[in-house]
Amino acid sequence: MTPNPSLETHILDLSRQAQAAPLSDWFATTFRTQIAGGLFAEPDQLRQDMSALIDQLVAYRENSGLKAAVVGMSGGVDSALTAALFREAGWQVLGYTLPIHQNPEETNRGEEACAALGIAHQQVDLTAQYQSMLAALAGADPDLADTDQKAARIRCGNIRARLRMITLYNQAHRHGGLVASTDNFSELTAGFWTINGDVGDLAPVQSLLKSWEVPWMAREIGVPEATWRAKPTDGLGIDAGDEAQIGATYLQWDIVILALLSAQERLGGGTRTDVAAALGAGQDPDAQKVIATVLERLTRTRFKRAGTCNLSHPREDRFGRLASLDRVDL
Repeated sequence: MTPNPSLETHILDLSRQAQAAPLSDWFATTFRTQIAGGLFAEPDQLRQDMSALIDQLVAYRENSGLKAAVVGMSGGVDSALTAALFREAGWQVLGYTLPIHQNPEETNRGEEACAALGIAHQQVDLTAQYQSMLAALAGADPDLADTDQKAARIRCGNIRARLRMITLYNQAHRHGGLVASTDNFSELTAGFWTINGDVGDLAPVQSLLKSWEVPWMAREIGVPEATWRAKPTDGLGIDAGDEAQIGATYLQWDIVILALLSAQERLGGGTRTDVAAALGAGQDPDAQKVIATVLERLTRTRFKRAGTCNLSHPREDRFGRLASLDRVDL
């Protein structure tokens, strides 16, 4: 297969990489190889992928008996695409903007996306509740007020995310529905979410690459351009956008992840330097740095992807028997 220069240009544009910086040699070469190998799919394939995701959402709705999906509309592309996919699958979609010391542009984009997609919108300002929570924790946790420290900002950001999830689950119960997860595959691999703060019940975009598949589908399905063009940010006040937090652009991140997934059988063990060499990045310092960052985050956040760890009962396979019982139509 040969590289597709028009597809390459398209991806560089939608991923915002063209506005950030040129890809270094290893990234550029690996990116073109991945395009030629179909790892960055053509639009026709993405249309089929999006249709398949919508079909799965339809099946889930019909099998579960649930009809309502509650979505936290952050003003970003992930939540807007998630809401649009649920809408296309016939769900009653309820979009909530939940500002906490929020940049008004982000909140406005969330509201505008709801209007453009034709879904219900409600705003619940949680700033006062957030301030009350910080005050309640101040006695036991004085370091939480030190916003000059990134660790404190991360913990405060986690509080914001969990307050929002409390609100979304409350509204899902009210409407007899579920909470939609809005995380994508790139964030999944980076461990870039808050446990019990971002993850809901059903995740239609968690298999999608942030750099290409998410913005392409968002544009295709009718999400406003101001949303799918916006700089990615979690809105939690931790750092200057998502990419500053993960230590790479989303396109760089996705190129490395796809390279690791393709090469995992021959990588084996070894140091991060060994892995970078095995991927052919030994002469590219930019690539070496990002690969090391990806490997460090993969290692540090694997517990989040594993979910709750249930220890086995010492004598009986109770979890296996319970799973069998759950499969029975009682």
